[in-house]
Amino acid sequence: MQLRGIIFILLLALIAISSAARNKKEKGKKGASDCAEWQWGPCTPNSKDCGVGFREGTCKEETVRLKCKIPCNWKKEFGADCKYKFESWGGCDAATGMKARSGTLKKSLYNAECQETIQVTKPCSPKTKSKPKAKKGKGKE
Repeated sequence: MQLRGIIFILLLALIAISSAARNKKEKGKKGASDCAEWQWGPCTPNSKDCGVGFREGTCKEETVRLKCKIPCNWKKEFGADCKYKFESWGGCDAATGMKARSGTLKKSLYNAECQETIQVTKPCSPKTKSKPKAKKGKGKE
């Protein structure tokens, strides 16, 4: 009978410890807020204009900083938080030496203000001349 009592007490202690550990984990979780109207700022890189940085969000009196990353090939004109679906590149405009394509907004991240459609350009690639075929090397005689 005493063995059952000891086992029962150990079982209760184990349940109490695991419950306390679970509550501690849930308290420390990011986003465990009751706030629903978060306002997010842009991702600001730690150095230069791309790479790892932080984004700040506010809701009522709460402020949260989230780690974020801006790819180094992002288009600064329309921001890293605006995701677009682009058409194929158009032909080369001989007058400007540029080709263009347009994009339609696919997704706006973190309440970013994005344009519905955008136009981007890039220089036309120079025509590549075909290289003359190399003559096969002569072996040692």
